[in-house]
Amino acid sequence: MDRSTNLDIEELKMTREQYILATQQNNLPKAENAHLYPVGIYGWRKRCLYFFVLLLLVTMIVNLAMTIWILKVMNFTVDGMGNLRVTKKGIRLEGISEFLLPLYVKEIHSRKDSPLVLQSDRNVTVNARNHMGQLTGQLTVGADAVEAQCKRFEVRASEDGRVLFSADEDEITIGAEKLKVTGTEGAVFGHSVETPHIRAEPSQDLRLESPTRSLIMEAPRGVQVRAAAGDFKATCRKELHLQSTEGEIFLNADTIRLGNLPTGSFSSSPSSPNPRQTVYELCACPNGKLYLSPAGVGSTCQFSSSICLWN
Repeated sequence: MDRSTNLDIEELKMTREQYILATQQNNLPKAENAHLYPVGIYGWRKRCLYFFVLLLLVTMIVNLAMTIWILKVMNFTVDGMGNLRVTKKGIRLEGISEFLLPLYVKEIHSRKDSPLVLQSDRNVTVNARNHMGQLTGQLTVGADAVEAQCKRFEVRASEDGRVLFSADEDEITIGAEKLKVTGTEGAVFGHSVETPHIRAEPSQDLRLESPTRSLIMEAPRGVQVRAAAGDFKATCRKELHLQSTEGEIFLNADTIRLGNLPTGSFSSSPSSPNPRQTVYELCACPNGKLYLSPAGVGSTCQFSSSICLWN
């Protein structure tokens, strides 16, 4: 057999096998009660999904309502909110404002027609710090006292900037033209007082008093007490000492009177009565005691020297 005959036989075999396979597939029994799987969400999953979608919708509506309510209550506007207004020059607060945390600003000032009031239930403290953050000055206004902690404290005049009061660790300076102390007890100094001039108020008396100790006024070039239009009185309970160690005591007046001096007696003749004396002589005892003796032609102190023996 040749080659073409062999090919025809093989084709017949293949055609027969294909026919048998096709016939077997058509004769196979079909599966009964086949399971169907529908596409989608059904049952309790579908109900849960609808519940969560509804809850999300209610939450969005509540959030929107709360946002609108907050904007309404806080008075939000284009310029700011509530009493707070944002302007080109800074932030402007109208009415009473409360700050619960620290406030850092460069400048605080009030309106031109109203004062600036800082109020606190406890203390109001103003601090000043340097570039390193260290405290350099502090002003505390409390219920009991006002305290200032700084290297130098100054009070200046509003007109010319003149220093009226300054205080530091070394000294306290008062630059006012007049220092007025209105206390009933006056001014109390624990140590020495240096001043070029002490003057009382007009129509008022100047009184220097030391209730329990001595009053001492010292000056290297002298102490001058002068009453230009009145009397000068020096009164003491015990003794009044006028002492000059290197100079003299000079009394310069038209009339010098020494009252309550003891008066001695003198008569030129024992038989003649004493005439009425209008002129007396001032005598001195060895102990410095002064007394009066009736004036005569000569000194009569020797006739009245018995007064020096009195206690």
